[in-house]
Amino acid sequence: MANKPESRLTLQAEQLRYAGIMEKGMFFGLAVLIVTFILYVTGIIRPYIPLNEFSRYFHKDVNSYLAETNIDAGWGWIKMLQYGDFLNFIGIAILASITILCYIFIVPVFWKKKDWVFAILAILEVIVLLIAASGLSAYY
Repeated sequence: MANKPESRLTLQAEQLRYAGIMEKGMFFGLAVLIVTFILYVTGIIRPYIPLNEFSRYFHKDVNSYLAETNIDAGWGWIKMLQYGDFLNFIGIAILASITILCYIFIVPVFWKKKDWVFAILAILEVIVLLIAASGLSAYY
């Protein structure tokens, strides 16, 4: 029987913290998606565009769709959370923002280890992701 080389995986503190936050955030975002989707498809919360009319817009480009339905682009969905079809965006926003939280929470680990380069890179990553999420990057 051949001996297998022993493989050891050493995880760093920042990797464990990142993975832990990612896992919790993913499960939380998924739970929110499931709940809001159920509220939407059961009709418990009325949709902005009724399900039976939704297919009318499939062939439209995004600008035509937004104009015909009177929906604001970008973060405009926040003003429409009273509708079931927009309530689903909360879970999507949570899932999209988990990476930002992960980077925020690993900065203190890098700082404690005096790993200044990675701490600064993580801070810069948070800034870049926040600018992208804000929509400000569309103006440059």
